[in-house]
Amino acid sequence: GMAKAVASALRDGGYRNGLIVARNEATGAGLAKTLGYAWQPELGESRPQMLINTTPVGMTGGAEANDLAFAEDAIAQAEIIFDVVAIPAETPLILCARAQGKRVITGLEVIAIQALEQFVLYTGVRPTAEQFKAAVAFARS
Repeated sequence: GMAKAVASALRDGGYRNGLIVARNEATGAGLAKTLGYAWQPELGESRPQMLINTTPVGMTGGAEANDLAFAEDAIAQAEIIFDVVAIPAETPLILCARAQGKRVITGLEVIAIQALEQFVLYTGVRPTAEQFKAAVAFARS
């Protein structure tokens, strides 16, 4: 699902040196092989510049709602933190990253972009950046 979509979008966007971290070897290693990325079952000592959480860790109502998807030292060494979890808007991962001054991409931003692209598909009209920002602000109010 989401891990495949995000990893594929990054690959399509020109990212060539990726690391897929997944406990399930069949799916994780398979996805990594398909995209030409490396795979490992745990982050371990790897410290990528961008960390992306595509798991339910940090999601409201889940067993791991209050957990971080990555170790704090891995977050500290990353430049960008991307958490696809949308509820809550400020997951433990996003809160930790913001506290460290990291650039963040939230699940709400992902939903907003998906809504924009759906609007374009349905109407054939692409809103301006200002219209998009106004719509996002309205939706968040």
